[in-house]
Amino acid sequence: MSRLFGRLLVLVLLATGLSTAGPASARESVRTPAQAVAAMQPGWNLGNTFDATGDDETSWGNPRVTRELLADIRDQGFNSIRIPVTWGQHLGSDLVLDPAYLARVREVVGWALDEGFYVMINIHHDSWQWIAAMPTDHDNVLNRYNAIWTQVAAAFRDASPRLVLESVNEPQFSGSSGDAENYALLAELNTSFHRIVRGSGGGNATRLLVLPTLHTNADQGRLDALTAEFAALDDPHLIATVHYYGYWPFSVNVAGGYRFDATAQAELLGTFDRLRTSFINKGIPVILGEYGLLGFDRHTGTIEQGEKLKFFELFGHQARISKVTTMLWDNGQHFDRTAGVWRDTELFGQIASSWRTRSGTAASDLLFVRRSTPVTAQTITLNPNGTGFTHVRLGAATLRRGPDYQVSGDRLTLSAGLLSRLSKPAGYGVKASLSLRFSRGVPWRLDVVSFDTPVVSAATGTTAAYAVPTAFNGDQLATMTAVYADGSYAGPHNWTAYKEFDRAFTPDYAAGAIKLTPEFFAEVTDGAPVTLTFVFWSGETLTYRVTRNGAEVTGSTV
Repeated sequence: MSRLFGRLLVLVLLATGLSTAGPASARESVRTPAQAVAAMQPGWNLGNTFDATGDDETSWGNPRVTRELLADIRDQGFNSIRIPVTWGQHLGSDLVLDPAYLARVREVVGWALDEGFYVMINIHHDSWQWIAAMPTDHDNVLNRYNAIWTQVAAAFRDASPRLVLESVNEPQFSGSSGDAENYALLAELNTSFHRIVRGSGGGNATRLLVLPTLHTNADQGRLDALTAEFAALDDPHLIATVHYYGYWPFSVNVAGGYRFDATAQAELLGTFDRLRTSFINKGIPVILGEYGLLGFDRHTGTIEQGEKLKFFELFGHQARISKVTTMLWDNGQHFDRTAGVWRDTELFGQIASSWRTRSGTAASDLLFVRRSTPVTAQTITLNPNGTGFTHVRLGAATLRRGPDYQVSGDRLTLSAGLLSRLSKPAGYGVKASLSLRFSRGVPWRLDVVSFDTPVVSAATGTTAAYAVPTAFNGDQLATMTAVYADGSYAGPHNWTAYKEFDRAFTPDYAAGAIKLTPEFFAEVTDGAPVTLTFVFWSGETLTYRVTRNGAEVTGSTV
């Protein structure tokens, strides 16, 4: 069916008082859980909207949801949409949901179903707001939880089978005796959810239900506990879910995790291996209900562009070969819901390509050419990822193998002549963007950067606003370490010398400064000099010393 014809059909159904979100028996065949999960790939999260804990869906800064937004998302290639919902603030003391709020959720779910999406709704931030108190307030928590699902199940009893229900988001418990109790409490919630939905009849008798692990974490103990729940429930219409935000030091850029290195890769590979062994190979389908990088909650520049592209390339490949459906977490930082465009088209291009195939990458997307010394040839390692390297482009021009570059195995060498031409224009910064082409997938962008060693200068300031004057000279800051004179670690995360990017420090290229945050100084000993080492992507390092005396800060070069 063409998209135009599909839209016309929807309009006709609406005009005649019918709804494509209604009973499905006459309209669509019910698929097996595995078939449905496969059909849901890829998925997208309508984050920071109905899960917002304020008065309404706009309280966390996103615009009110429209049918046009959902159509835009569908046009991006997504087949499923997860609509996280926080219910607690809309639940009265009589345990009755606000009818207007429930009706609004139903409206948006109906729009999404009419757009052809599979739709997943849940109980979301309630998990940490009040469900977490279950160890010490068991009966009240269970009563509220049951009341919500009783009303939600009734409201969606006759919805399309493309509506999927998820018991609870990222379940967690405070004040418990440990994991044994945590697993038992989660099993109780999941069992109660299952009983309520199945008992509500109609389409809910066989509706696909999604059950999470504790914390939606993929550690082996969490997977084993959920596997036991599946065995106890003995229901063929169940789906497992976990979330994945990568190896934590890489995901937020702390503890030296600024590269997607062997450790971060091994953590990703191990996660998918456990999912295959624990669930997929046993016939239990898996939805990865959220994925991304945790640093994105601040902004997508917390992790360097090339490093995050390599993460998403490998993540997408592993999900595809594992037959795991993935749902991108987007709280508004990826798809601009007002303009209807991706904020980072290169990032989305890599994600979308990974749904279908692999892409070649390289050791970096940055190649630094020093301006103050003679230019020499430079070699970069390629990661073909099963593809074949084909050629290099500069804009629309294909560069010449031999005079411009040579390839030997996985080593690409750019000639001194080419780099001299590219870096000749005056000034520092990116002088050219080469496009490395492979036999399939998206190209790899390689920026040629003209630079010299950065320079930092002495300065005074306060703990509320301290900036290290910095002439970056075309270079880019990767990370920072902070140590006291005795070698112990200074600042937040005092178990590592490497501080968290954008929380303890952040570069301001426009202002020519490296800013140290109040959060950094809040955990610096008064009067104790701290030696900072700034690590740049060119490989350059600079040392700097700061001393806090009350609210005053002085800094100097070392």
